Amino acid sequence: MTINYQDTEALLPRRYQEEIFSRAQDRNVIAALDTGSGKTYISTLLIKWIATRDAGLGKTIVFLVPKVALVEQQGDFIAKEAPLRVSKCYGATAIDMTDRRGWRKEIEEHDVSLMVFDECHHTRKNHAYNGIMREYFQWPLEQRPKIFGMTASPIWNPKDAAESLATLERNLDAKVIAVREHVDELADHSPKPQEIIQEYAAPPLHYKKYPATTLWERLKLSELPPTIDFPITKIQTRYDVTLHSLGPYGAELYLYTDIKNRITQWVSQAEDELDYRSSTNYDTLTFSREIQLPPELDHMQTVLSQFSDIFEDENDPDTVPIRIDTNWCSPKVILLSQLLFEHYRQDFQGIVFVEQRHVAACLSKMLPRIPPLELYFKSAQLIGHGASSLQKSQGKGMALRTQQDVVRMFRDREINLLIATSVAEEGLDFPACELVIRFDPIQHMVGYIQSRGRARQKTATFVVMVQEGQAAQLDRYKAFSESEPQLRLVYQTRDDAPAPVAEDELEEGEEREDPDDLAERQRYVVESTGAILTYNTSIGLLNHLCSLIPRDRFTPMHLPQYSGDFEATLRLPSSLPLPPDKLVYIGPPRRSKKEAKRAVAFEAVKALHKLGVFDDYLLPARASSGDNEDADGRLIGDVSSIPDTMDVMVRDPWTRGRKQWLHVVYLDGRPTAGLITGSILPPADLVCNGTYVNTSDGSRVEFDWRDEWQQRRALEDFMRMGLWWSITGRGITLPMTCYLVPITRSLEVDWDAIYKAIANPYGVADWSGVGEEHYSHLLIICSKEHGRPLMLRRIRTDITPLSRPPPGSREAGYGTYRDYCLWKYTRKGVPPDVPFDGPCVEGQPFPRHTSTVYALDGSDTNQEVSANNNTHIYPLGLCRWAHLSEDVYHTFHVLPELCHRITDLYRARTIRLELGLPPIADDILIQALTLPSANAGFNNQRLETLGDAVLKLSTVVHLFNRFPHRHEGQLDVLRRNSVSNRTLLARAKEIRLEQYLTSEPQTMRIWRYVLPADSDLSVQLPSRYVLRRIPKRSLQDCMEATLGAGFVTGGISMALCAGMALGLSFGGPIPWPIRYERRPESPVSPLFAELQETLGYQFTCGALLVEAVTHPSFRSIDSSSYQRLEFLGDALIDLVVMRYLYNKFPEANSGQLSWARSRSVCAPALASVAVNHLGLHKMLLVNNVELSIAIGKYIPILESTSSEEIIRNGWKHDPPKAISDVLESVLGAVFVDMNFDFEKAAVIVESVLQDLLVVLSPDMPRDPVSELMSRSELKKNDSVSIIVHDFAVVGPIPASNMSLAKGLASERAKQVLADPQGPYLLATICDCNARAAVEEPPELAVIEEEPQKLDDETEEGFAALARIALTKIAGAEECQQDDVGIPVEDEDLEEEFRGPQIQNVVAADELGEQMMDLESEDGLEDVPYKDESESLAKANEILDKFIYQETGNRLPIPVSSERLYGEPLRAYGLQPISSFQAYI
Repeated sequence: MTINYQDTEALLPRRYQEEIFSRAQDRNVIAALDTGSGKTYISTLLIKWIATRDAGLGKTIVFLVPKVALVEQQGDFIAKEAPLRVSKCYGATAIDMTDRRGWRKEIEEHDVSLMVFDECHHTRKNHAYNGIMREYFQWPLEQRPKIFGMTASPIWNPKDAAESLATLERNLDAKVIAVREHVDELADHSPKPQEIIQEYAAPPLHYKKYPATTLWERLKLSELPPTIDFPITKIQTRYDVTLHSLGPYGAELYLYTDIKNRITQWVSQAEDELDYRSSTNYDTLTFSREIQLPPELDHMQTVLSQFSDIFEDENDPDTVPIRIDTNWCSPKVILLSQLLFEHYRQDFQGIVFVEQRHVAACLSKMLPRIPPLELYFKSAQLIGHGASSLQKSQGKGMALRTQQDVVRMFRDREINLLIATSVAEEGLDFPACELVIRFDPIQHMVGYIQSRGRARQKTATFVVMVQEGQAAQLDRYKAFSESEPQLRLVYQTRDDAPAPVAEDELEEGEEREDPDDLAERQRYVVESTGAILTYNTSIGLLNHLCSLIPRDRFTPMHLPQYSGDFEATLRLPSSLPLPPDKLVYIGPPRRSKKEAKRAVAFEAVKALHKLGVFDDYLLPARASSGDNEDADGRLIGDVSSIPDTMDVMVRDPWTRGRKQWLHVVYLDGRPTAGLITGSILPPADLVCNGTYVNTSDGSRVEFDWRDEWQQRRALEDFMRMGLWWSITGRGITLPMTCYLVPITRSLEVDWDAIYKAIANPYGVADWSGVGEEHYSHLLIICSKEHGRPLMLRRIRTDITPLSRPPPGSREAGYGTYRDYCLWKYTRKGVPPDVPFDGPCVEGQPFPRHTSTVYALDGSDTNQEVSANNNTHIYPLGLCRWAHLSEDVYHTFHVLPELCHRITDLYRARTIRLELGLPPIADDILIQALTLPSANAGFNNQRLETLGDAVLKLSTVVHLFNRFPHRHEGQLDVLRRNSVSNRTLLARAKEIRLEQYLTSEPQTMRIWRYVLPADSDLSVQLPSRYVLRRIPKRSLQDCMEATLGAGFVTGGISMALCAGMALGLSFGGPIPWPIRYERRPESPVSPLFAELQETLGYQFTCGALLVEAVTHPSFRSIDSSSYQRLEFLGDALIDLVVMRYLYNKFPEANSGQLSWARSRSVCAPALASVAVNHLGLHKMLLVNNVELSIAIGKYIPILESTSSEEIIRNGWKHDPPKAISDVLESVLGAVFVDMNFDFEKAAVIVESVLQDLLVVLSPDMPRDPVSELMSRSELKKNDSVSIIVHDFAVVGPIPASNMSLAKGLASERAKQVLADPQGPYLLATICDCNARAAVEEPPELAVIEEEPQKLDDETEEGFAALARIALTKIAGAEECQQDDVGIPVEDEDLEEEFRGPQIQNVVAADELGEQMMDLESEDGLEDVPYKDESESLAKANEILDKFIYQETGNRLPIPVSSERLYGEPLRAYGLQPISSFQAYI
């Protein structure tokens, strides 16, 4: 305990001190406060209060401290703060703390009213504090003094914090308390230091620069005769320790000092024997001539004198006489000196903690002589007192006055560095230090907390030194550091209600036991863990077990009941789920009542351990063997290192290889093309745009061995050609992994057709063979509009390029079709070659097909954009036609959906085969494996919600049956551990679930069925994996979704099989009615006749109904309470309701299902059913007046409330939970009585809940709290603003997702820009057409504003922040770029580049989508970049890909943040768009 004497003149209690003092007035407490927080001052407040209360009664207050030095310190402080007579007792003036009789006499004579225990954490085992308290417990309760304990570290053992705390509380008969109401004030006065770990190198085997001849070699200690009783082994051990820790100079210094002191002591003893009365204070080694030293000691004396100039400074005994070369020091000392030098500043104060006294003595002398520390540091050692005069003479201890002098000098800043042992960790009054170093490893939690508490300046540093490679030391420190906050919570979060500690609950030695009873005591040892049960721990274990039984506010605390005198009988609470004969125990006869209680408790704990109520650690079983194992004892792997987003290899059938397989594709039953890849694909079928598509089994492609390379190359070329004409105009450079090819009538590859097609991949210019039979069957393209295929309508021989376009056509503004073409296709002043004569071609736009979405139910997804009926006229000389048959290009049109479907089937069937999943339907399993990010039109979220309920019930049933003697609280811990996200993630990683998940965005803007860029084409073995990036959370969702898929396909039996395949704790795949035995039959009480009739079910086990209606307060000796059945019924209702909602509302999403379920299973809704449908309140067995009154008051309210009202406004009602609990327990009893037949039980549950279920719907209104929370979260949603010419015309417009936000913002922007009365009329704010060139925009004053002063919730603030961000990223940029021609895929996008700047807003959407496609395809979504340079590198990578895919060129050099991306875009004829810059 520390007191700052400089502040005592005007000490006033702080609020947190008043809080502790107030609570200490009411009961015995242990104040757990940090070092320096003023615990002693709180004790003086209590002392004065007690003295005032007991004035005139002649009572004494005792203040106990564990160290002699603290007697003076605390005594002086109390005398200064309280006007009381203070007597300081220690040493010869005080009673030995272990003198039990003496203390009893002292207490009897003085009648103590208060005992204060400073550093009370020592009250354990055989410490003197504990001896005092044992006597305390012998006094009658009313005569015992008040107890006040003080400590900064109430927990000794962090591995069992609760038990460590409970032991301290039992030993001191007090409650550990901490500050609750004024935590912030306490934190201000007890700041935490910065903690640093510093590693040092291991010491070398040899110090080459240290003198070769050492003191150890010269002294020849091994040659000493037995008559000279020097402990050579101990000296050598300490020498070696010092050598390892300090280096050779420190070891020699220790040896010099130790041997010199031992010789001095030998001489002293010799003089006493000769009865010499001369002084024994030998400052030198010049002894009386009457004393004849043995030759060995004389030799040692001579050697020491030769080394005295190196190790002893006569003028300053606190240092050494020479400057110490760092080559003579260990790496540990060198690091220490560096740390001290780095942290030195004016008024520096620091402490270095070491483990051993002799190390402290040597180090304190060495440090001031190590350059450059000698200029800044003056140090001293602070060690404990020796146990004998011999030890003191040998320098092993420190006299009290010397210790106090060192403390005073440090406090007065005469010295600024202490080298201390554990004596400085606690109690002594030191100023707040700015640097505390643990030179040696920390051994226990108390030492860690106490020593760190010395560094309590606001900028203080606490350094822990650890040798490299010493993992155990590092792990121990980290365990202390990481567990401390949790340890604090153990006592900071508890209430002050005292635990029911019986008067007889004492530890061994706390009373006088009969010797015969002691002789008959036993020990019970658990072999597997070594846990030991004794008579002294049994009662506490039973109390702890009973305290864990769940109870509501109407149920008193559960306690074991003892009866009998010398042969005790123990009755355990009936709420423990044990057979009646296991609730009562009769102990053996004993000679005292207390021993009889211990004996029966001992026998009960042994029996309960065998029943599994206590685990193998003899603790109430919470989990099978701890949080790292599931309920079946299987290890749960560590998943803490798994990142939130994972790069995984996912199964994929599309590959290349020596063997290629042909799968015939059928459209409406007619073979149209073949699909080739390196895998045998599963047969697939789907409906696409009204066409039924299916594939056949695979057959091997037979290549011509002479032309195999040419044929494989032809496959590549044909596939690229087909993709370009039908799916995407983007260039594809990577090798293909699948090929769609024409087939012959014999269903083989039509090589002739392939060769003809690839001869003219961009179309045939010769129209001589095209006639009317090709109309509406032939793809054509204008050579000046690559990327815009058309369907040939007819060849117009009636018009020529010089004909005048008809009114209303797109060419109507020009004199002839040729004039229009010259205007449209002129690039950079170079006109195109447009013929003057010849026919024209009329074509209808043929939209490419880029969607891969298909419907699982076989319905048409209607994703295809409606056909464009407009036709366009082109001169025949500008057009080409594709050598693709109608069958082939129609098959290309459905290829994206077909590949998607085949991929899904491949993954579903692979996971089913490799993991041993039951025969879950393909479509259901596909849905379970599809992540929402795929945007596939379906995902696993509905199944995940259903699977969550399946997981809960399956786990609960297993736990309910496997642990029949564990109460609800224990089962609930097991359940939560088994179904936790951590467990699901660990099991998913064990089975490598991630390799079967579908996460690819379903878009064909980029053709994904290609080899990775880094693939080695020389490798012949096919690779059926692709790299994908998925969120960690998706694994847990897919685990539950797979369970839901099994349940949907085959009910609970198939779900059990799926769960076992996934590694979950379900107890096996055997169906429950077969696995578990039916409960024995027993008569049903007439009390339940009406209930059975209402349920429509007759029970065979009447005991289940009795248990189901027994509230814990009833405490029946014949039946347990309903808590276990309620635990089971809750899970049953959950799944029944979820299945009902899942089937009834197939379009409802996961959130809607969850919300509707929560409305029907909440306590008010279930209470309404319990009262109105079953009348369970009339049957509930309750033995609590308050609960009975509360139920009686709420029954009329529930009876008058309709089911619709309770569902929609259940938040308005708060009936006693017992009403809803009994409904769950009764339905749980039905489930058990049916021998866990879910389908039969579900019928009963649906019937009982029917009135609630019919009210449910996906669009249930939210309660006010949820509604308010959802609105308060609006700022976290996606939002969009539209900025035109630096005017924020709209926004920010928030919405639940970006697409909706963009749509709402665009709709609003159109209205604003078209409003002639508004400030943002487009014609007013846009002058792009009036300017031939755009100059640098003027600087805007708003950019000069500080960003933190701008509000992004206002239009002006958002616009300003957007401009600032754009300026930082790209610098100043022109508003408009040169008008250049570019290849585009559709006419609207091309026209955008020719129109006013406002059209850039529209184009930004398209470009933004393309960039998002690039990002998604590359797995770059939600990637947190470490810094700006990493973000810029990724931006350059995306920019390079964008330019390459648009133009086929590469970005020559990276773009810096100071250069605009517009420059490289313009260089390749691409229009720079602000959204691309903002995206980067």
